[in-house]
Amino acid sequence: MKSGEMHLKRRPVGVPVAEDFALVSVDVPPPGPGEVQVRNLWMAVDPAMRGRMSDAKSYVPPFVLDGPMEGPAIGEVVASEDPGFAPGDLVFSRLGWRELFNAPAGALQHRVRGTLPPQAYLGFAGPTGLTAYVGLLRIAEMKDGDVVFVSAASGGVGSIACQIARIKGHKVIGSAGGARKKQFLLDTLKLDAAIDYKAEPNLTKALAREVKAIGATGIDVNFENVGGDHLQAALALANKRARFAICGMISQYNVTDAPTVPRNLTMIMTKSLRLEGFIVLDHMDLEQQFLADMTAWYEAGLMRQAETVQDGLARSLDAFFGLFSGENLGRSLVKLG
Repeated sequence: MKSGEMHLKRRPVGVPVAEDFALVSVDVPPPGPGEVQVRNLWMAVDPAMRGRMSDAKSYVPPFVLDGPMEGPAIGEVVASEDPGFAPGDLVFSRLGWRELFNAPAGALQHRVRGTLPPQAYLGFAGPTGLTAYVGLLRIAEMKDGDVVFVSAASGGVGSIACQIARIKGHKVIGSAGGARKKQFLLDTLKLDAAIDYKAEPNLTKALAREVKAIGATGIDVNFENVGGDHLQAALALANKRARFAICGMISQYNVTDAPTVPRNLTMIMTKSLRLEGFIVLDHMDLEQQFLADMTAWYEAGLMRQAETVQDGLARSLDAFFGLFSGENLGRSLVKLG
């Protein structure tokens, strides 16, 4: 059978461009012993994929040149040579960027066909949601009365972090780029305050203004996705002993010169702050509790999936490029089935 795959043709320098990639057609044979054949229904793209396009050492290996890239995907089993899987099973894998594939059974995880839509397992009920859950509840140790600031709050992880914090009863301030995204934070996610950072000449002053407007003296938790001036603003407005969950630094991923570093790092000492970076793969022990909570919140109408969807593998690069141009709202997904 034929399958489309998106390959990495060359390693990007700075912002990735279409010429760095190639859409190819490959033959997929029947699955061998112990293998399962899966047709992907949905795949997701996220900023962390940019790091794997370079050959720098990281917590996961770089993508192989002239081979299919990888990323989270939800698919349906079409043939199986392993007793643990049967045609029709819904499965999660990290073998996105392709339409059809064979894989060892150990590379797949069953997912329930229940009240959650399949693509939810790539969003609030998937690694994206688990990242938000871990960052707030384990890394930042969110506690009663905390004021929470989330950067890139309209993105895949940020929008879920905002909702978790709201469900837990906290005041939440979010930042996003553009008037449409700001209104999404206020009208859809029901945040207490929102900042359109593109309209603000000084992000630190804007955050101070919103902190004051909600009757707070500062922030107690920062869920950081952006870095640069966002992290600088969070440090400036942090209350004593505030906790920072450092999830990402998307403002720095495509830089080709010196990165932008906050100029007020001494506040880490003077305010007794705790900054901790994390990788969600180190916290999979929380997955079952996370899935139970997310399912309950979704069924109660408290959790919604914010998503931007592209149709077909040929549009997968549009989804990926949209992460860096600011066009996406919520989780960036590609519908393949």
